[in-house]
Amino acid sequence: MRLDKFLADTTDLTRSLATKAVKSGRVLVNGSKPRSASLKITTEDQVTLDGETLTLEAGFRYFVMNKPAGYVCTHRDSTHPLVFDLLEGVVNRMALHTVGRLDRETTGLLLITDDGHFSHHLTSPRHHQPKTYRAWLAEPLRDDAEQKFEQGILLEDDPERTRPAQLQRISPQEVLLTIHEGRYHQVRRMFAALGNHVDKLHRERMGAMTLPEELAEGEFRPLSEAEIGRLTG
Repeated sequence: MRLDKFLADTTDLTRSLATKAVKSGRVLVNGSKPRSASLKITTEDQVTLDGETLTLEAGFRYFVMNKPAGYVCTHRDSTHPLVFDLLEGVVNRMALHTVGRLDRETTGLLLITDDGHFSHHLTSPRHHQPKTYRAWLAEPLRDDAEQKFEQGILLEDDPERTRPAQLQRISPQEVLLTIHEGRYHQVRRMFAALGNHVDKLHRERMGAMTLPEELAEGEFRPLSEAEIGRLTG
């Protein structure tokens, strides 16, 4: 592996910044300053940056986050903070992606990984993975809402009805909704089709994963092996 790629994979440096770090003498390989960032290294070599030994983690990474409002699920946004900014201490965050997306104001369960197959399993319509949201509505829910959601909702600018969804009333303006697909802003658009507006939206569950109670808004942790197994099983 090239030294600049190793640095990009083990730190938050891009490859161009890694090259600059090598040129400025911040990087040592086996105690010596390398001549070039293109130097080929192996797992036997010891690499340090500013005196700190770097280690390349093997395998994929999986995290669960309690997403706060105001953050976007992308790596590039000039006006809003990114969910990846919350991954304090996690290196090479550019290699990670969110498993599906929550819009900027939606809070709750968010899975983050660098495993594309894991993401596909959870987001592909073919697998029918359930996602449960708690929604707070601007107006009391209409009497026939459960039946409408179970029959499928015809969304604006979408010729195909949604798949059957399960609605549970908590109060006239608070509900739990479980859907089995992931169209653009689907939950908000489903309620809009029934003449209502979602004031607040919080995802509580995705597939076999429920938002851990110990995670405060903005906090995250790695998934356990057992959790990964349940999500992919």
